[in-house]
Amino acid sequence: MPAETSPLFQEGRIGSLLLPNRFVRSATFEAMAEEDGSVTPRIERFYRKLAVGGVGLAITGHMYVQFEGRGHPLQIGIHDDAMLPGLTRLASTVHEAGGRIFFQLSHAGRQTTSRYTGVKPAGPSAMGKDPVYFERCRAMTEEEIQETISAFGQAARRAVEAGADGIQLLAAHGYLLSEFLSPFFNRRKDRWGTSAENRFRLLQEVVLEVKRNVPADYPVCVKLNGNDHTIGRGVSPQLAATYAAWLSALGVDAVEVSAGSIVYSFAGTIRGTIPAGELVRTLPFLIRAPAWLVLKAMQRIWPYSEGYNMSTTREIRAESPDLTLIAVGGFNELSAMEEALAGGTADFIALGRPLVENQRLVNEFKEGRRRATDCIHCNRCFAALAYNRPLSCYVKGIPGVSKKKTRSAATA
Repeated sequence: MPAETSPLFQEGRIGSLLLPNRFVRSATFEAMAEEDGSVTPRIERFYRKLAVGGVGLAITGHMYVQFEGRGHPLQIGIHDDAMLPGLTRLASTVHEAGGRIFFQLSHAGRQTTSRYTGVKPAGPSAMGKDPVYFERCRAMTEEEIQETISAFGQAARRAVEAGADGIQLLAAHGYLLSEFLSPFFNRRKDRWGTSAENRFRLLQEVVLEVKRNVPADYPVCVKLNGNDHTIGRGVSPQLAATYAAWLSALGVDAVEVSAGSIVYSFAGTIRGTIPAGELVRTLPFLIRAPAWLVLKAMQRIWPYSEGYNMSTTREIRAESPDLTLIAVGGFNELSAMEEALAGGTADFIALGRPLVENQRLVNEFKEGRRRATDCIHCNRCFAALAYNRPLSCYVKGIPGVSKKKTRSAATA
């Protein structure tokens, strides 16, 4: 349908923030920061392109709130006031280009390595050796949990000071907040585990602490797993609907509904082709062959389909009809995005890989120049992160891994 009648190009609100359209850039790790977590000019250019390209709201890749929660050496940090100059430049750059930006706040939990943090990875419960990071996770102490809650609050305070338009808490994809929510990862026997109410407690306390550190009308959102897709019992669509209702009662302004964990079910997160050849080259030689088989099996278990998280989003909508929902996962066709909004299942559409491939995409939709994205979900942009390559479209190959050229998403 024409842009003037399409629900995608109608104004929409997330809390107090009025947005010009319903397109959201879903948080996607950039791998462009300095080693100390500082924002680089390359990051600023990337988000400026998204703003100029018409995206109503850009959500950054996850920013670590504590150094021991760092998930990657090239990840943006929001753990220290020393990061404020770069974070302020980032927000100002987006605003000067006419855009809006949320900072995504995160703690890696067990999905990291002591090489990145200097300490043993910690999560809700002690577990065996991680199949990706090859380290054993230890259980967080009560003192560490309280320190992490405080760290999220201080990170939110820095987001406000830097000029971000809002924040999103990452409670998806197997990172710390997601781990505490999940019966698969959270096997604690204290007040932080044993029941859905107790497993929700950390996220609840983080939300409350964040709200104590930001203005009353400041947008606070959550990215939530609608399905963990883990080999054991994790967050199910039914449990996710319960969690979303509790978040709504806490005054959370919007929930983005995603799925999967980076370690155990990342194919349930990204869908599409799994670049097994590129991914297994980062592993020890003796486990490359079995890892290749596992990755290819994941591709069969979780095949790509348009809007593949929509069934879970519908369950959450039924439980929380007044909660603002952001749909994400495999949207390519403009008609499917319009249907998701017109049918009332979602209020906003989040795009990840299509906006890596083309930062001008939203304007091209609006101008009628295209009805679908060019992204083929080859997921080489994901594989490139394992080589510390910056976020970009690598459909033609990863530099240093393939001799073919790439389509850069962050060049000047």
